[in-house]
Parts: sequence; C-alpha cells; structure tokens
Amino acid sequence: MKKYVIIAGVPRAGKSTISKRIAKQKGYQHISMDAILAGIEKNFPECKINTNESEDALKNYRYISSKVAPFIRAMINSGEYEECDYGVVIDVFQLTPYDFQTYIADEKSEGYFIITSDITPEERFNILKQYDTPDDYTYFHSDEQNMNDCRDIVEISNWIKKECGIYNLPYVDTTYNRENIINEFIESLCDDRKNKIIG
Repeated sequence: MKKYVIIAGVPRAGKSTISKRIAKQKGYQHISMDAILAGIEKNFPECKINTNESEDALKNYRYISSKVAPFIRAMINSGEYEECDYGVVIDVFQLTPYDFQTYIADEKSEGYFIITSDITPEERFNILKQYDTPDDYTYFHSDEQNMNDCRDIVEISNWIKKECGIYNLPYVDTTYNRENIINEFIESLCDDRKNKIIG
C-alpha cells in the first residue's frame, strides 16, 4: 500500500467505512474531505462550493472535483506527512477519475473508486433503507429527498465506472453483497495484493 490512499466514491457506498477500517488496520491517519468541504462551504462562500446543488448533480460533482483535486495535491505536496512513519487515507465523494489521474496519481499515491452501479434508483433506495441507521445523515431525510439522492448516486456511479475504464483506474462496486465485498477489498488492499473484485 502506498503512502497516500484515496478512497473516492458515491455517498453510502461504503467509502468512509472502508477508509476508517484501513486507517485502523494499517495505522494510517484518516482524513474526511467531506468534513473539510463542509467547513469550506460554510465559511468561505467565495469558493462557490455548494454540495447541496441539486439542479445538475453530475455537473456539480465534476465542478467540486476540479477544486478538490488540486487541494488534495497541495496537502500531499506540503510535506506534512513525509517524515511520519504512517500513511494517510483520504475519503472523498467529489473526485472524478480524470481529476485523480491529472492531479493526484503518482508513485506515492493510489486511488480506488467505491460505487453502486448497474442498479435502478428504486433498488438503490431499498438498499439505502436496509443499511440506514440514526448515525447516517440520510436517516433524517424524507423518503422523497433520499429517492432523489439515489437517482443522482446511480447516475454518478455509472459515470464513474465508465471513466475508470477510460483512465484504467480501479473501482469496487458494493451494490450487492456489500459486507463481503468491503471485507474482501480491505483484506486485499491491506495485504498489498489486488483482488478480483476490483474492476
């Protein structure tokens, strides 16, 4: 496993779960870009980041990614972690395969995309309800809002899958058999070997 591990992907696909477990298992520092973005969005309106923009979710995802990717690169270039004997795992929603490849990918950084594709929004909604707990932000959303979000998640997941193919980047689809796939992926990554579940 490299010094910097980027776990990108759509909400509620398991990226934060994966990131936290990798951090715990390997002794890496875990950084949630979603939390950092929430702070930037609230306190620096001049950055024009609106994570709740619902007019065109894919367009907004790509726009925010164009800001996030150079930000992550600047964090890596800061040298803050170079002398540490541990690595860093960053979990992030708004990061496109193109922006990862353009700004972040190098000999010290690797990235994986966690998606839920090849599914209808209705099926995605049912999966969301199955795993929803009071610890999840979606638990307190209306069914209508969650259904709209599921439409966006499916659209963005399918787009990410296509883009990963273009840029030859690995993705993990957690649509079905989620727990097993997540466990196998973490085991394969922490053992520094690739697993067949990675697309």
